[in-house]
Amino acid sequence: MGSDIRPTRVLVAGAAGFIGSHLCQELINRGATVFAVDNLYTGRKENLSDLCAHPRFTFIQADIVDPLPMSVRPDVIFNLACAASPQHYQADPVHTMMTSVVGTRNLLAVAADTGARFILASTSEVYGDPLMHPQKETYFGNVNPTGPRACYDEGKRAAEALAFDYLRLGRVDARVARIFNTYGPKMRSDDGRVVSNMITQAMGGEDITVYGDGEQTRSFCYVSDLVAGLLRLADHDRKLGAPVNLGNPNEMTILELLSEVRALTRTSSRVVRKPLPVDDPKRRKPDISLAKNILGWEPRVALGTGLAQTVSWFAQTFGLAEAPVAKLDGRRKRIPRSGMAEVGAGRA
Repeated sequence: MGSDIRPTRVLVAGAAGFIGSHLCQELINRGATVFAVDNLYTGRKENLSDLCAHPRFTFIQADIVDPLPMSVRPDVIFNLACAASPQHYQADPVHTMMTSVVGTRNLLAVAADTGARFILASTSEVYGDPLMHPQKETYFGNVNPTGPRACYDEGKRAAEALAFDYLRLGRVDARVARIFNTYGPKMRSDDGRVVSNMITQAMGGEDITVYGDGEQTRSFCYVSDLVAGLLRLADHDRKLGAPVNLGNPNEMTILELLSEVRALTRTSSRVVRKPLPVDDPKRRKPDISLAKNILGWEPRVALGTGLAQTVSWFAQTFGLAEAPVAKLDGRRKRIPRSGMAEVGAGRA
C-alpha cells in the first residue's frame, strides 16, 4: 500500500466520515483505486468533494449492515464505519451495535471471499473507564455492558472478537487498530466531541461547555498522524495476532485543552459547567510501545500545530475572520449550528 508497493484496490467503509475521508485522500495520493462506502448517516459526502471526479475514486452509498451492492474485489478493506460520538451512536443504539457486529461480519466475509487484507478501526472505548494507566493492548478493559455507551463500546469489542476469530481460522489476514481521540479538519461541529465543541463555541462567541471538573484527561492525535498509523498497520508484511493502539501519548486535562483553544481563538467566551456523562472515562492515554516497535510509528504533529490548523479550517469553511467573532451590520456573527452540520463529518 505504500509508494513502493503496486497500486491496490481499496474498499473504505465509513469513507465520508472524519477519519475515513482523510484516509481516502491519502490512498488516492499513493496511487490506489478507492471504493468509498458510506450510508451518510453521520458522514458527509462533502468531505469527499475533492475526490468525486477522480478516475480512481468511486463512491457507493450503502449500509454495511446490508449486503454490499458491488462486485469489486478489493485487495484491502478498511472498516471505519460506525457513528463514534456518544450523541450520534446513542441516537440509534441498535443500529450502532449492528454496524459493529453485522457490518463487520459482512465485510469480513468479503475479505474471506476475495483474499483482501482487513483493517478494523476499533477504539480506545474498548477499555471503558480504565483501571490501567496508560492503557496497553493486553488490558481487558472496564466496560459497563448495560450502560448507554455499551452499544458502541461492546459493539467494537464484538467486532474485534470477530476479526480475530477470522484470523485464527485462517480465513482473513485481519488487523485491529484501537484508535484514541483524534482531531483535525473535517470534524463535525455537532458531534459532541470536546475539540470540535470548544472550537466552535469559542469561535461562535458562545459559552464553552466543560463537563465535570475538567480534570479528566485525554490524549489528542492529529488526523494525519492517525492515518499514517492506519497505513503502517495495513502495510505491515506480517500477520498480527493482537490489536495495536494508535494515538498520541501526550496526556492532558480538559482544562489544559481549554486553555490552548482559548489562546488560539482569542475568545472571551465564559465557561459553563455540566455534569459528567454516564460512564465517561476519567483518564485516557495510550501505551504505543507496540506501534513503535512493530510499525515504526509514532505521532509527529504537536498539539499546538494541529489545533491551529483545525481552527483555521473551521474559520475558512464557515467564512469567519481570524478573530473569534466577526462583525456584520454591527451584530455578532455566530457560527450556524445547522449549517455546520451539513459540512463536517464525524469520526467514522
